[in-house]
Amino acid sequence: MAQEGEDVRWVETWGTALPLYPPPPSPFGNASPPPSEPAGDQANSPPPINPRVPYPGVLEDQTVRMIARASIAGDMVRLEFSNRQGAAPVTLGAVHVALAQADGSTVSGTDRSVTFGGRTGALLRAGTRLVSDPVSLSVPPLGHVAVSVYLPHRTATDTVDEIGLMPTLIGPGNQTESTQIVSPARTASYFWLRGISVARTDKQGGAIIALGDSITEGYATTPGAHQSWPEVLAERLQETPGMEGWSVINTGISGNRVLRSGAGESALARFTDDVLGRPGARWVIVLEGINDINMSIMSGMPESQATTADEIIAGLDQLVTRAHLDGLKIAGGTILPTKGLPFYSAEGEAMRDEVNRWIRSSGRFDAIIDFAAATRDPDDPQRLNPAFDPGDHVHPNDAGNRAMAEAIDLGIFGH
Repeated sequence: MAQEGEDVRWVETWGTALPLYPPPPSPFGNASPPPSEPAGDQANSPPPINPRVPYPGVLEDQTVRMIARASIAGDMVRLEFSNRQGAAPVTLGAVHVALAQADGSTVSGTDRSVTFGGRTGALLRAGTRLVSDPVSLSVPPLGHVAVSVYLPHRTATDTVDEIGLMPTLIGPGNQTESTQIVSPARTASYFWLRGISVARTDKQGGAIIALGDSITEGYATTPGAHQSWPEVLAERLQETPGMEGWSVINTGISGNRVLRSGAGESALARFTDDVLGRPGARWVIVLEGINDINMSIMSGMPESQATTADEIIAGLDQLVTRAHLDGLKIAGGTILPTKGLPFYSAEGEAMRDEVNRWIRSSGRFDAIIDFAAATRDPDDPQRLNPAFDPGDHVHPNDAGNRAMAEAIDLGIFGH
C-alpha cells in the first residue's frame, strides 16, 4: 500500500470544471438575444439535446451524494473542493468517501470519513480551494466513487458543474455515513467537488487534461453511460498494457470560448486553474474555437463578440506557450464541422478551415488529433457524419464521441 511520503505522487483520477455562477452579463445587455432562423433541413430537425437537470439554488441541513468515475487506480485518495465562484464561506459539516454502486448506494465496508488537517468538517472560504487529508481507500480503475457532503447551514449553490451526466442524490439531514440516501431528490450536478486524486508509487503515466467546450463535456452523450470522448479515451488507456497510469480529466464547459468569458471563463483565463492546477498533469488536449466562431457569425450579435481566425490562432498559440512553460505537452484537436446549424455560413466555415490548417501545419503542438476528419460526413466534409449527428448538427452522439477517442494515437503519451 502507498504511504504518504516522498515516493508518493498524487495524480488526479477524476475532475471537473466549475463554470462561472452567476453567468456574466449578457452581451445584449437588457435586450433579448435575436431569435434563431431555421435554414435548410434545420427546420425539420429534432430539438437540440439538453442534459441539464434542475438543481436546488440553496441547500440547508441536507446531504449531497455525488457519484464520479475514477480513471486510474490508487489505494489512497484525496478530495479537492472549490468555492471559487462563491461570495460566502461554505461549511462542510461532514464529508465521507466510499466506493459506489450504480444506484448511488455505497459498497459495504468502503465508507471512510474525510478529514482536513485532522479535523472532521471544514470551512471552505470564498474564492478558495480545499484539499483533504489522505484517505485509505482502494479505488479500482474506472471504479465509481461516492462523495457525500453534509451542509448544516443555509448555503447557496454557486460553485456547480451543472451538466454532471452522473446521478447526484440530495437527502435531508446528515446521511454521509448511510449506505443509501433516504428520501432523495435527484439531479446530475457536482457541488463544490473539483477533483479526486490518487496516490501513485510508479513513475509511469500522469493526468491528461481535456480542455474544451460542450463537445468535450459530452453534451449529446447518454447520461451515466460514460460515452464522452475523454471517458472513452480513459477506457482505451486502461485496456492498453503499459498505459494504465494515465488518467483523463474532463474540463469541458458547454459554450466555452478561447478568447472571451461567458459560459465559464475563457480557455485563456482558466488555463491555470483547469489545466496547470491539476495534480499530476502532464498532457493537455485542446478542442476549442467553435464557439468563438459561432458567436462571431450569429445574426444580431454585438460587434464586441466578433473575432477573427488570426485571433483564435493567437489564443491557441498562447495555450501552447503556457503548457510548455510549465513542462506539459499539448495536443491540438481540429474543430468539428457544423454545417446545418441555422447560422452556418461561408464566413464561419472559412474561419474554421483557417484555424484547422494552422493546427495541422504550424508545428506548434506536440501532437495533432484530427477530430474533424474523424467525425465529418464523407460525402459533405462540412457536416457531421449522419451516423454521429444527434440532430443538432454540432454535438457528436455516443458513436461520434467513440470515433473521436479512437482518433487519438495512444503512442503520443509514451513520448
